[in-house]
Amino acid sequence: MIVLLIKQEESDKEAKARSEREAREAADRNAREAEERRIREEEDRRRTEEQRRREEQARLDAIQHGEVERARAEAEQRARMEAMAAQQRHEQQLASIEHASGSKKLKVAVWVVGTVLVIGGIAGGLTIKANKEEAARKEMALAADKARAEEDARQLRADLAKFEETERALRAELQNAQSEAEKEALMRRIKQSQEERAKRQTQGGGGGGDAPKPAAAKPCNCPPGDPLCSCL
Repeated sequence: MIVLLIKQEESDKEAKARSEREAREAADRNAREAEERRIREEEDRRRTEEQRRREEQARLDAIQHGEVERARAEAEQRARMEAMAAQQRHEQQLASIEHASGSKKLKVAVWVVGTVLVIGGIAGGLTIKANKEEAARKEMALAADKARAEEDARQLRADLAKFEETERALRAELQNAQSEAEKEALMRRIKQSQEERAKRQTQGGGGGGDAPKPAAAKPCNCPPGDPLCSCL
């Protein structure tokens, strides 16, 4: 009878140990699946944000190109209008000369016309040159702004990628951590990296005008070492 009781007790202990082991394995599996799902969602969000940034950059490029083309077209239109006005003045002056009487009046008129044409040609040439230089300056300024924006965006992507890589490495260490102190230290480092990444993203999107601001961090109420904690 005693032997049967001992065997029953050992069987119960083994069943309890097996049940606890299966529960731990299920919890670990659920934690891994949750982390993998979170990583996939983060990657989807990152790709969506990158697509939005590319579309916004394309829109800005189109606006800048349109401004340069408009400035060039306006300069060419002004030059054409000034040339037409000079031609009309010249024709009017020639008509006046034809009706003038006397050689003296004719010589004076010819001299006046020649002077006006010379001055008008110089003024028109200076105006066209100034318009072209202004259009070139605008184009160079727009190109410089575009280059700065692209460099800022590239640096922001690189910084965010470094933060994400650091967080992935810390999470991998957290899964293998043995002591509660080590787990708490790793969770603090993950949280610090997340805060720094959010701050860097806010700084990087500050010059974009309408860039979305990251949501404020919620307080973490999870017990230390909880592998299913959403704060991580």
